[in-house]
Amino acid sequence: MQTNVMASAVQWKDKAADYAVQHGPALVGAILILVAGFIVAGWVGKLAMRWLGRKEISLEPPVQMLLVRLVRLAVLAVALIIAADTAGVHVTAIVAGIGVAGVGIGLAMQGVLSNVVAGLNIILTKPFRVGEYIEIAEVSGQVQTIELFATTLLHTDRSRVVIPNRKIVGEILHNYGQVRQLDLTVGVAYGTNIDRALALVREILQAHPRVLKDPAPVLGISALGDSAINLSIKPWTAVADFSPAQAEIYRTLLEQFRANQIEIPFPQREIRMLNQA
Repeated sequence: MQTNVMASAVQWKDKAADYAVQHGPALVGAILILVAGFIVAGWVGKLAMRWLGRKEISLEPPVQMLLVRLVRLAVLAVALIIAADTAGVHVTAIVAGIGVAGVGIGLAMQGVLSNVVAGLNIILTKPFRVGEYIEIAEVSGQVQTIELFATTLLHTDRSRVVIPNRKIVGEILHNYGQVRQLDLTVGVAYGTNIDRALALVREILQAHPRVLKDPAPVLGISALGDSAINLSIKPWTAVADFSPAQAEIYRTLLEQFRANQIEIPFPQREIRMLNQA
C-alpha cells in the first residue's frame, strides 16, 4: 500500500510539472492581468470619485459611492474574464455557473436583495437627504447615513436608529428638512395686557441665538383656559437646536415675565357653599 501511495504521489507530481510547463506562461499572464485589474480598478475609482465630486454634477454622497463601486466592480469583472480566458478556462461555462449560483443565492437572500433595491430607490428618488430630520416607521431622527442596506438616524438622545431600507420604501414619510418648529405654550392671567405680553415674547425670540429669523415665529392666543389665557409660541430652529432651544426659551420667558410683573397663574377653583344654616 505504501508503494501505491508513493506511485500516486509521483504521478501527481509529474502531472503538476507537465501542467506547469504547458500552462505556466498562461498562468503567469493571468496573474499579471488580475494584478493590473486591481490597480486599474483603484485608479479608475479615484478618478470617478474626483469627477463625481464636482459642484456642477452635485450628486449625493451615497450616489457617488454607489457609482464608484459599480465602476470598480465592472473593471474587476473584465479583468477576471480576461485572466480566465488567458489561463485557458472556458469562460462560457463559468458565466453559466455564476448565473445558476446567482439564482440560488437570490432566493436565499430575498430580504437582503429587497433592502438593496429599496436603497437604490431611496438614493435615486431622494425622498430625504443626509442631515434632514424625518419620521418614518414609528421612529424619528436626523438622517446620518444612507446606504444600500440600511438608513441610520441619529435620535435626539444621541442614540442611533438603524432602519432596513425595505421598511422605509412605501411607508408614510414625514420629512422636516433642516429646520423644526417648536410648539410652546405659556399661560398669563386674564388681567394681563396681551399686546404687551406678545411684544415681550417677540423680543425674547428675536434676541435668542437659536431661534431662526426666517421663517418668522408664529405668536398668538391658542386657548382661553379656566385660569389663564394660553399664548401659543412657535419659533423655528435648526434640527440640532430643537431640544436645547425649548428649555432655554421657557426659562427666559419665566424670568422676563417675573421681571415685567406679568403673572403666570396656577389653576384655581372657586367653591361656593349654598344653603348653609
